[in-house]
Amino acid sequence: MKTQLFRIALALFICGTPLGFATPEELKTMENKAEKEVVIMATSLGEIKLELFSKEAPLTVKNFLDYVESEFYDHTIFHRVIDGFMIQGGGFTKEFQQKPTKAPIKNEAGNNLSNKRGTIAMARTSEPNSATAQFFINVADNHFLDHRGETPRDFGYCVFGQVISGMNVVDQIRQVKTGSYAGHSDVPKETVEIISVRKESK
Repeated sequence: MKTQLFRIALALFICGTPLGFATPEELKTMENKAEKEVVIMATSLGEIKLELFSKEAPLTVKNFLDYVESEFYDHTIFHRVIDGFMIQGGGFTKEFQQKPTKAPIKNEAGNNLSNKRGTIAMARTSEPNSATAQFFINVADNHFLDHRGETPRDFGYCVFGQVISGMNVVDQIRQVKTGSYAGHSDVPKETVEIISVRKESK
């Protein structure tokens, strides 16, 4: 926190703005802006821009960005789509081969963030701390996925960001026709590709 405030003070000094003229609200806005991480997900149906919540879900965001920076998500697909629920991707290639991942991460679902429409969360198995690379974007308010307790049943799914532009693309994806394929259900009949995921240039 001290380092962030020092950087804010330095920025104000460089811009020729005395600290005395910066309101607490302006300082808070600058501090929040400094904490934001934004990624752009290019899909075959358009771009989705996501703001990541580094403060609330630091381990999850770091894990996601590690996959982004290694270009892991390039040419993967949205392999599970349920209209009125969510769209899930980030684990299978266009040939429907599951990609090898790093070790699972700790579940940060108890961060007081809710699985509201437009948020992105980590997919996992029935074991709470099993998330690796797959994620889903909520297309409805799925509060039943939120953290309600410490048991496996109640632990919930960790929200770590939200869509800030491109929700129209998410809505296009949620409406695609689906069927069964290779033992999986709710698979888009026409491939919805994640072409790339990159951090936004600052």
